[in-house]
Amino acid sequence: MEYHQLGKTKLRIPPVIFGTSALGNLYAELPDHTKGQIVKECINNLASPVVFDSAGKYGAGLALEVLGDNLRKLGASPQNVIISNKLGWYRTRLTGTDPTFEPGAWIGLKNDAEQRISHDGIIECWEQGNELLGGSYKPSMVSVHDPDEFLSTSANETERIKRFDQIIEAYKALSDLKRDGKVDAIGVGAKSWKIIRAIAARVDLDWVMFANSMTILRHPSDLLRFMTELHRTEIGIINSAVFHAGFLTGGRFFDYVPIQPDCSENISLFEWRKKFFSICEEFRVLPAQACVSFAMSPPGVISIALNTSDPDRVKENVTAVTTKVPSEFWDEMIKRGLLNVGYPYLTGK
Repeated sequence: MEYHQLGKTKLRIPPVIFGTSALGNLYAELPDHTKGQIVKECINNLASPVVFDSAGKYGAGLALEVLGDNLRKLGASPQNVIISNKLGWYRTRLTGTDPTFEPGAWIGLKNDAEQRISHDGIIECWEQGNELLGGSYKPSMVSVHDPDEFLSTSANETERIKRFDQIIEAYKALSDLKRDGKVDAIGVGAKSWKIIRAIAARVDLDWVMFANSMTILRHPSDLLRFMTELHRTEIGIINSAVFHAGFLTGGRFFDYVPIQPDCSENISLFEWRKKFFSICEEFRVLPAQACVSFAMSPPGVISIALNTSDPDRVKENVTAVTTKVPSEFWDEMIKRGLLNVGYPYLTGK
Protein backbone atom coordinates (compact mmCIF):
# COMPACT_ATOMS: atom_id res chain seq x y z
CA MET A 1 0.00 0.00 0.00
CA GLU A 2 1.52 3.27 -1.16
CA TYR A 3 1.76 6.19 1.25
CA HIS A 4 1.75 9.76 -0.07
CA GLN A 5 3.22 12.99 1.20
CA LEU A 6 0.56 15.33 2.55
CA GLY A 7 1.03 18.50 0.57
CA LYS A 8 4.43 20.02 1.29
CA THR A 9 4.52 18.75 4.89
CA LYS A 10 6.65 16.01 6.40
CA LEU A 11 3.62 13.78 6.93
CA ARG A 12 3.05 10.70 4.81
CA ILE A 13 -0.43 9.21 4.89
CA PRO A 14 -1.97 5.98 3.60
CA PRO A 15 -4.69 5.86 0.91
CA VAL A 16 -7.34 5.18 3.56
CA ILE A 17 -8.10 7.35 6.58
CA PHE A 18 -10.39 6.04 9.30
CA GLY A 19 -13.31 8.25 10.28
CA THR A 20 -14.48 8.18 13.89
CA SER A 21 -18.03 9.51 13.91
CA ALA A 22 -19.32 6.07 14.97
CA LEU A 23 -17.21 6.39 18.12
CA GLY A 24 -19.27 9.49 18.91
CA ASN A 25 -22.63 7.71 18.58
CA LEU A 26 -23.66 8.94 15.15
CA TYR A 27 -27.13 7.46 14.50
CA ALA A 28 -26.52 4.67 17.05
CA GLU A 29 -24.96 4.12 20.46
CA LEU A 30 -22.45 1.34 19.96
CA PRO A 31 -21.29 -0.79 22.89
CA ASP A 32 -17.90 0.18 24.31
CA HIS A 33 -16.50 -3.21 23.25
CA THR A 34 -17.53 -2.63 19.63
CA LYS A 35 -15.92 0.80 19.61
CA GLY A 36 -12.73 -0.72 20.98
CA GLN A 37 -12.77 -3.40 18.30
CA ILE A 38 -13.14 -0.77 15.57
CA VAL A 39 -10.03 1.06 16.76
CA LYS A 40 -8.17 -2.24 17.15
CA GLU A 41 -9.03 -3.36 13.62
CA CYS A 42 -7.84 -0.03 12.23
CA ILE A 43 -4.50 -0.47 13.96
CA ASN A 44 -4.18 -4.13 12.95
CA ASN A 45 -5.10 -3.78 9.29
CA LEU A 46 -2.77 -1.00 8.25
CA ALA A 47 0.94 -0.37 8.51
CA SER A 48 1.93 2.70 10.48
CA PRO A 49 1.23 5.47 10.56
CA VAL A 50 -2.50 4.91 10.87
CA VAL A 51 -4.58 8.06 10.37
CA PHE A 52 -7.79 8.82 12.27
CA ASP A 53 -10.09 11.68 11.35
CA SER A 54 -12.06 13.05 14.29
CA ALA A 55 -13.73 16.21 15.56
CA GLY A 56 -15.06 17.88 18.68
CA LYS A 57 -18.45 17.77 16.99
CA TYR A 58 -18.49 13.97 16.90
CA GLY A 59 -20.62 13.15 19.92
CA ALA A 60 -19.68 16.47 21.58
CA GLY A 61 -16.11 15.22 21.94
CA LEU A 62 -17.03 11.62 22.75
CA ALA A 63 -15.26 10.29 19.65
CA LEU A 64 -12.02 11.97 20.71
CA GLU A 65 -12.30 10.50 24.21
CA VAL A 66 -13.04 6.99 22.95
CA LEU A 67 -10.25 7.16 20.37
CA GLY A 68 -7.61 8.30 22.86
CA ASP A 69 -8.72 5.81 25.49
CA ASN A 70 -8.60 2.83 23.13
CA LEU A 71 -5.29 3.82 21.58
CA ARG A 72 -3.82 3.79 25.09
CA LYS A 73 -5.36 0.41 25.87
CA LEU A 74 -3.81 -0.98 22.68
CA GLY A 75 -0.44 0.50 23.54
CA ALA A 76 -0.29 2.30 20.19
CA SER A 77 2.81 4.45 19.90
CA PRO A 78 1.96 8.13 19.30
CA GLN A 79 4.62 8.09 16.57
CA ASN A 80 2.59 5.46 14.70
CA VAL A 81 -0.69 7.38 14.82
CA ILE A 82 -1.71 10.56 13.00
CA ILE A 83 -4.85 12.28 14.23
CA SER A 84 -6.75 14.88 12.25
CA ASN A 85 -8.95 17.02 14.49
CA LYS A 86 -11.54 19.21 12.82
CA LEU A 87 -11.98 22.17 15.14
CA GLY A 88 -14.86 24.54 15.75
CA TRP A 89 -17.17 22.73 18.16
CA TYR A 90 -16.63 23.01 21.92
CA ARG A 91 -18.06 20.60 24.50
CA THR A 92 -20.57 22.17 26.88
CA ARG A 93 -22.87 20.90 29.61
CA LEU A 94 -26.03 19.10 28.53
CA THR A 95 -28.95 20.93 30.11
CA GLY A 96 -31.83 19.11 28.43
CA THR A 97 -32.55 15.55 27.44
CA ASP A 98 -30.96 15.86 23.98
CA PRO A 99 -28.06 17.88 22.55
CA THR A 100 -28.93 21.08 20.74
CA PHE A 101 -26.63 20.56 17.75
CA GLU A 102 -27.79 18.31 14.89
CA PRO A 103 -30.93 17.02 16.67
CA GLY A 104 -31.57 13.34 16.10
CA ALA A 105 -28.14 12.56 14.69
CA TRP A 106 -26.20 11.85 17.90
CA ILE A 107 -27.54 9.21 20.27
CA GLY A 108 -27.14 8.81 24.04
CA LEU A 109 -24.86 11.79 24.63
CA LYS A 110 -24.02 13.12 28.08
CA ASN A 111 -22.75 16.47 26.78
CA ASP A 112 -23.75 19.21 24.37
CA ALA A 113 -21.58 21.27 22.02
CA GLU A 114 -21.53 24.81 20.68
CA GLN A 115 -19.81 26.27 17.67
CA ARG A 116 -16.81 28.50 18.30
CA ILE A 117 -15.28 29.75 15.07
CA SER A 118 -12.96 32.68 15.78
CA HIS A 119 -9.28 33.12 16.59
CA ASP A 120 -9.69 32.48 20.31
CA GLY A 121 -12.53 29.99 19.88
CA ILE A 122 -10.49 27.72 17.65
CA ILE A 123 -7.63 27.70 20.16
CA GLU A 124 -10.11 26.76 22.90
CA CYS A 125 -11.37 23.89 20.73
CA TRP A 126 -7.80 22.74 20.05
CA GLU A 127 -6.89 22.77 23.75
CA GLN A 128 -10.08 20.94 24.73
CA GLY A 129 -9.54 18.38 21.97
CA ASN A 130 -6.07 17.60 23.32
CA GLU A 131 -7.56 17.11 26.79
CA LEU A 132 -10.25 14.78 25.45
CA LEU A 133 -7.64 12.70 23.63
CA GLY A 134 -5.94 12.28 26.99
CA GLY A 135 -2.59 13.95 26.46
CA SER A 136 -0.67 11.04 24.96
CA TYR A 137 -2.02 11.62 21.48
CA LYS A 138 -2.22 15.04 19.87
CA PRO A 139 -3.49 16.02 16.42
CA SER A 140 -0.92 16.56 13.69
CA MET A 141 -3.56 17.70 11.21
CA VAL A 142 -6.05 20.46 12.07
CA SER A 143 -8.79 22.29 10.24
CA VAL A 144 -11.89 24.41 10.78
CA HIS A 145 -14.96 22.17 10.86
CA ASP A 146 -18.14 22.94 8.91
CA PRO A 147 -17.23 26.42 7.63
CA ASP A 148 -19.95 26.04 4.99
CA GLU A 149 -22.61 25.37 7.62
CA PHE A 150 -21.33 28.28 9.69
CA LEU A 151 -21.81 30.57 6.70
CA SER A 152 -25.17 29.12 5.70
CA THR A 153 -26.83 30.33 8.91
CA SER A 154 -26.04 33.96 8.10
CA ALA A 155 -29.13 36.17 8.19
CA ASN A 156 -27.89 38.42 5.38
CA GLU A 157 -24.87 39.23 3.23
CA THR A 158 -23.38 41.57 5.85
CA GLU A 159 -23.43 38.82 8.46
CA ARG A 160 -22.04 36.35 5.94
CA ILE A 161 -19.05 38.60 5.29
CA LYS A 162 -18.50 38.95 9.04
CA ARG A 163 -18.64 35.19 9.52
CA PHE A 164 -16.21 34.59 6.68
CA ASP A 165 -13.80 36.99 8.38
CA GLN A 166 -14.20 34.93 11.57
CA ILE A 167 -13.22 31.81 9.61
CA ILE A 168 -10.09 33.55 8.31
CA GLU A 169 -9.22 34.63 11.88
CA ALA A 170 -9.64 31.00 12.97
CA TYR A 171 -7.13 29.98 10.32
CA LYS A 172 -4.69 32.58 11.57
CA ALA A 173 -4.83 30.76 14.91
CA LEU A 174 -4.10 27.46 13.20
CA SER A 175 -1.22 29.06 11.31
CA ASP A 176 0.23 30.19 14.63
CA LEU A 177 0.01 26.62 15.95
CA LYS A 178 1.85 25.35 12.88
CA ARG A 179 4.47 28.09 13.11
CA ASP A 180 5.12 27.13 16.74
CA GLY A 181 5.53 23.46 15.83
CA LYS A 182 2.40 22.34 17.68
CA VAL A 183 0.75 20.91 14.55
CA ASP A 184 2.15 19.76 11.22
CA ALA A 185 -0.57 20.44 8.67
CA ILE A 186 -3.51 22.79 8.15
CA GLY A 187 -6.51 21.91 6.02
CA VAL A 188 -10.16 22.52 5.38
CA GLY A 189 -13.06 20.12 5.07
CA ALA A 190 -16.59 20.95 3.98
CA LYS A 191 -19.59 19.60 2.13
CA SER A 192 -19.54 22.66 -0.14
CA TRP A 193 -16.45 22.51 -2.33
CA LYS A 194 -17.03 26.14 -3.36
CA ILE A 195 -16.49 27.23 0.25
CA ILE A 196 -13.27 25.23 0.24
CA ARG A 197 -12.23 27.11 -2.89
CA ALA A 198 -13.01 30.47 -1.26
CA ILE A 199 -10.95 29.59 1.81
CA ALA A 200 -8.07 28.21 -0.27
CA ALA A 201 -7.85 31.58 -2.00
CA ARG A 202 -7.15 33.26 1.37
CA VAL A 203 -5.31 30.61 3.42
CA ASP A 204 -2.06 28.72 2.91
CA LEU A 205 -3.40 25.16 3.11
CA ASP A 206 -1.63 21.80 3.15
CA TRP A 207 -4.70 19.69 2.39
CA VAL A 208 -8.41 19.81 1.68
CA MET A 209 -11.16 17.29 2.38
CA PHE A 210 -14.21 17.15 0.14
CA ALA A 211 -17.41 15.60 1.52
CA ASN A 212 -20.35 14.48 -0.66
CA SER A 213 -18.80 16.44 -3.54
CA MET A 214 -16.60 14.30 -5.81
CA THR A 215 -18.35 10.96 -5.97
CA ILE A 216 -19.44 8.38 -8.48
CA LEU A 217 -22.85 10.07 -8.37
CA ARG A 218 -21.65 13.68 -8.51
CA HIS A 219 -18.50 14.87 -10.26
CA PRO A 220 -19.07 18.33 -11.77
CA SER A 221 -16.50 19.57 -14.26
CA ASP A 222 -15.85 22.84 -12.41
CA LEU A 223 -14.94 20.87 -9.27
CA LEU A 224 -12.55 18.73 -11.31
CA ARG A 225 -10.86 21.86 -12.61
CA PHE A 226 -10.42 23.11 -9.04
CA MET A 227 -8.95 19.75 -8.02
CA THR A 228 -6.49 19.98 -10.90
CA GLU A 229 -5.38 23.38 -9.60
CA LEU A 230 -4.96 22.01 -6.07
CA HIS A 231 -2.82 19.19 -7.43
CA ARG A 232 -0.72 21.64 -9.41
CA THR A 233 -0.01 23.68 -6.27
CA GLU A 234 0.79 20.56 -4.21
CA ILE A 235 -2.18 20.74 -1.87
CA GLY A 236 -3.19 17.22 -0.84
CA ILE A 237 -6.74 16.11 -1.54
CA ILE A 238 -8.66 13.78 0.78
CA ASN A 239 -12.04 12.56 -0.42
CA SER A 240 -14.76 11.66 2.08
CA ALA A 241 -18.45 10.77 2.30
CA VAL A 242 -18.06 9.01 -1.04
CA PHE A 243 -21.09 6.80 -0.30
CA HIS A 244 -23.30 9.85 0.35
CA ALA A 245 -23.73 8.76 3.99
CA GLY A 246 -24.26 5.14 2.99
CA PHE A 247 -26.98 5.61 0.38
CA LEU A 248 -24.84 4.32 -2.48
CA THR A 249 -24.19 1.08 -0.61
CA GLY A 250 -27.82 0.47 0.32
CA GLY A 251 -28.38 2.72 3.34
CA ARG A 252 -31.43 4.78 4.16
CA PHE A 253 -29.57 8.08 4.67
CA PHE A 254 -28.54 10.38 1.82
CA ASP A 255 -26.09 13.14 2.77
CA TYR A 256 -26.92 12.49 6.45
CA VAL A 257 -30.69 12.84 6.02
CA PRO A 258 -33.21 9.94 5.96
CA ILE A 259 -34.58 9.57 2.46
CA GLN A 260 -37.66 8.01 0.88
CA PRO A 261 -38.77 7.92 -2.80
CA ASP A 262 -41.44 10.52 -2.07
CA CYS A 263 -40.58 13.21 -4.64
CA SER A 264 -39.19 13.37 -8.16
CA GLU A 265 -35.64 14.17 -6.98
CA ASN A 266 -35.60 11.28 -4.54
CA ILE A 267 -37.16 8.89 -7.04
CA SER A 268 -34.33 9.66 -9.49
CA LEU A 269 -31.75 8.90 -6.78
CA PHE A 270 -33.33 5.52 -6.04
CA GLU A 271 -33.50 4.76 -9.76
CA TRP A 272 -29.82 5.67 -10.15
CA ARG A 273 -28.91 3.36 -7.28
CA LYS A 274 -30.96 0.49 -8.72
CA LYS A 275 -29.13 0.75 -12.07
CA PHE A 276 -25.81 1.05 -10.26
CA PHE A 277 -26.44 -2.09 -8.23
CA SER A 278 -27.42 -3.94 -11.38
CA ILE A 279 -24.14 -3.08 -13.11
CA CYS A 280 -22.17 -3.97 -9.97
CA GLU A 281 -23.85 -7.37 -9.86
CA GLU A 282 -23.23 -7.95 -13.56
CA PHE A 283 -19.50 -7.28 -13.23
CA ARG A 284 -19.16 -8.75 -9.72
CA VAL A 285 -17.95 -5.45 -8.32
CA LEU A 286 -18.97 -4.44 -4.81
CA PRO A 287 -20.75 -1.06 -4.78
CA ALA A 288 -18.35 0.19 -2.10
CA GLN A 289 -15.35 -0.76 -4.21
CA ALA A 290 -16.74 1.07 -7.22
CA CYS A 291 -17.44 4.18 -5.14
CA VAL A 292 -13.97 4.20 -3.61
CA SER A 293 -12.16 3.47 -6.88
CA PHE A 294 -13.96 6.31 -8.62
CA ALA A 295 -13.37 8.71 -5.74
CA MET A 296 -9.63 8.05 -5.91
CA SER A 297 -9.37 8.47 -9.68
CA PRO A 298 -8.67 12.23 -10.09
CA PRO A 299 -5.05 13.38 -9.91
CA GLY A 300 -4.15 14.74 -6.50
CA VAL A 301 -6.45 12.51 -4.44
CA ILE A 302 -4.09 10.86 -1.97
CA SER A 303 -6.55 9.29 0.47
CA ILE A 304 -10.16 8.35 1.11
CA ALA A 305 -11.74 8.84 4.54
CA LEU A 306 -14.01 5.90 5.33
CA ASN A 307 -16.32 5.42 8.30
CA THR A 308 -17.73 2.23 9.74
CA SER A 309 -19.73 1.15 12.77
CA ASP A 310 -18.83 -2.51 12.15
CA PRO A 311 -15.35 -3.77 13.12
CA ASP A 312 -15.57 -6.45 10.42
CA ARG A 313 -15.87 -3.74 7.76
CA VAL A 314 -12.50 -2.18 8.54
CA LYS A 315 -10.57 -4.77 6.53
CA GLU A 316 -13.04 -4.37 3.64
CA ASN A 317 -12.39 -0.62 3.65
CA VAL A 318 -8.64 -1.18 3.48
CA THR A 319 -9.10 -3.65 0.64
CA ALA A 320 -11.39 -1.25 -1.25
CA VAL A 321 -8.66 1.34 -1.77
CA THR A 322 -6.38 -1.16 -3.52
CA THR A 323 -8.97 -3.09 -5.56
CA LYS A 324 -8.95 -2.39 -9.29
CA VAL A 325 -12.28 -2.07 -11.07
CA PRO A 326 -12.29 -3.32 -14.70
CA SER A 327 -12.53 -0.69 -17.44
CA GLU A 328 -15.54 -2.53 -18.88
CA PHE A 329 -17.46 -1.64 -15.72
CA TRP A 330 -16.85 2.06 -16.28
CA ASP A 331 -17.76 1.73 -19.95
CA GLU A 332 -21.12 0.26 -18.95
CA MET A 333 -21.68 2.99 -16.35
CA ILE A 334 -21.17 5.61 -19.07
CA LYS A 335 -23.29 3.67 -21.57
CA ARG A 336 -26.24 3.58 -19.15
CA GLY A 337 -25.93 7.26 -18.34
CA LEU A 338 -24.66 6.92 -14.77
CA LEU A 339 -21.36 8.72 -15.37
CA ASN A 340 -20.54 11.90 -17.24
CA VAL A 341 -19.44 10.97 -20.76
CA GLY A 342 -16.45 13.29 -20.65
CA TYR A 343 -15.04 12.12 -17.30
CA PRO A 344 -11.30 11.75 -18.11
CA TYR A 345 -9.73 9.72 -15.31
CA LEU A 346 -10.95 6.13 -15.65
CA THR A 347 -8.61 4.78 -18.32
CA GLY A 348 -6.83 1.72 -17.01
CA LYS A 349 -8.77 1.56 -13.75
